[in-house]
Amino acid sequence: MAAPLQDRLYSHVDRLAGLIGPRHLGRPDAIAATLKLIEREFAALGDYVAHESYAVDGKTSATNVIVERTGTTQPEQIVILGAHYDTVPETPGADDNASAVAVLIEVARLLQSIAHRRTIRFVAFACEEPPHFYTQTMGSDVHARGCRQRGERVVGMLCLEMVGYYSREPHSQRRPPGIPRLFSWLVPSRGDFLAAVGNLRSWRLCWRFRRGFRRAARFPLFSIVLPEAVREIRLSDNGSFWDYGYPALMLTDTSFLRNPNYHLPTDTPATLDYESMARVARGVAGGLSAVAGAVRK
Repeated sequence: MAAPLQDRLYSHVDRLAGLIGPRHLGRPDAIAATLKLIEREFAALGDYVAHESYAVDGKTSATNVIVERTGTTQPEQIVILGAHYDTVPETPGADDNASAVAVLIEVARLLQSIAHRRTIRFVAFACEEPPHFYTQTMGSDVHARGCRQRGERVVGMLCLEMVGYYSREPHSQRRPPGIPRLFSWLVPSRGDFLAAVGNLRSWRLCWRFRRGFRRAARFPLFSIVLPEAVREIRLSDNGSFWDYGYPALMLTDTSFLRNPNYHLPTDTPATLDYESMARVARGVAGGLSAVAGAVRK
């Protein structure tokens, strides 16, 4: 795996979680620094950076950062890759969710010179964490609601949610409590994989993403679609898009089912596996490209 990709991933995470630290509306300077970092990285790729700002209360606003690359033949069909950049106050948030923001930026870099039939939209979401979680001030809810109101054809949303923690130790992976014990054998017991999880309506998206990921990267991918009654599959921005009728997947290292540092001060850059993250970034780029329809030269 090329070292420069690992180095860039580490640099993004270290600046977000090591230098800036906790990122929430109670620390406006940290949010401003985060937005500037994300904007600068996309602008350096030659992308036009747009803002989707909205009111949270009478005196506070939040901002989603949006970059769009127009499709060549089916531009009205949109594929979204998104990651939230905020944290809970107690953590610097290296895995949750600086790891995902880092992969978001690097996937955009990996696909920089590739044309696609469908439009690709990269979004860094505000306000995924409590007290905004699953309220109308959640950044992904604001964006998904706007997509529906504008009548946009979002053919798939890929949600990056904690993608940096991996373990090869036996029994390092826990089973989601919402999955009956009868089916516990479905879930790997070693936490060395990326999960791509969808609701039942997202099975086509899951199939396309899986094919593209596996062509692009040699890294374990556990892909599954489940009923939304399994609450663990709704715990990020993918759920906002399901609520507005769009297919979506959560791409995750499975969060608290694996990472002991979840929402704690110990979620630091040194705890992540950047070699695995680099492989994940290449796989996600391949999966996104397959969904968006890469134009072969």
